[in-house]
Amino acid sequence: MAVKDILKMGNPVLRKIADTVETPGSPEIAALVADMYDSLHDVGGVGLAAPQIGISQAVVIFEVPEARVQAEDGLDARGVASTVLINPVIEPLSDDVSLGWEGCLSVPGLRGLVPRYTHIRYRGLGMDGGAVDVEARGFHARVVQHECDHLLGILYPERMTDMRLLVYESEVQAFLAGLREAADEDMRVT
Repeated sequence: MAVKDILKMGNPVLRKIADTVETPGSPEIAALVADMYDSLHDVGGVGLAAPQIGISQAVVIFEVPEARVQAEDGLDARGVASTVLINPVIEPLSDDVSLGWEGCLSVPGLRGLVPRYTHIRYRGLGMDGGAVDVEARGFHARVVQHECDHLLGILYPERMTDMRLLVYESEVQAFLAGLREAADEDMRVT
């Protein structure tokens, strides 16, 4: 179909609650999903929500390569196949929350430590209108929560609890080195 521009933080479409999709199997939704995949593959992300390309519809896509999941969750973790999720609902299955680095195509150049539930169930519809009901943990759960936040008009910095943990991508290594140095200094003092 077509590669679309990714909207950036500040665009009013990203602040809106996305509209519910009434006809998941329609040609319009199929065209939207095709544009979303073209746009995602063009920039190399793991997920995208329709509002990020200017369409306020409750549709997200994601695909997480096994190597990426294993880097986040350990060698026994499995990748996540290409998934279309329409009108999603997320249910936390545990109170456990973990901090993890997130970036966003709509917030380019930045990374932040974001708290997310570690175990969720997500429900919604697939492209054919059939029910989707999946339990997810770790990085898979993080990706789904991140993408579904876009449908609520929320960008990841709004989920952060400490804005000192929002850094430019180019400074992440220096930031981590500074944390290690501070921890080493704390160890010498005690």
